[in-house]
Amino acid sequence: MERTGGCACGAIRFCITGELLGTGACHCSDCQKMAGGGPNYVALVPKGVLAVTQGEPKLYQTKGDSGDDVARAFCPECGTPLWSIPRHAPFMTIKAGAFDDTQDLGPRMHIYVSSAPPWHAIPPDLPAFQKMPPAHPSEP
Repeated sequence: MERTGGCACGAIRFCITGELLGTGACHCSDCQKMAGGGPNYVALVPKGVLAVTQGEPKLYQTKGDSGDDVARAFCPECGTPLWSIPRHAPFMTIKAGAFDDTQDLGPRMHIYVSSAPPWHAIPPDLPAFQKMPPAHPSEP
């Protein structure tokens, strides 16, 4: 499967090949800043499936809540957040709004809900985790 996307001004374009690993909404404080106050809606993809087909995104390096280094890509022209790359994770997250077609990208879980303000809507019918979900379903 191939999906395309880009920034608001069109300076950055990208393509991913392969299936998504999942979708979610992150409520951590960094994601709230990137999203302008609400949760950050993302699709997880394996590293190595994203190809930038136009332009060159700028990277902002920071530490994630996990303590790991995270590179956050954005358009240097219009500022659109595009994706995040946690250094030691086997996946990266692409901002749902950066895709051209978002119809099937609704979140399947909510993470870092411990950081969510009371006005973030967290549906009771989706899994919600205080921080990250456990690495193995049998973990508490």
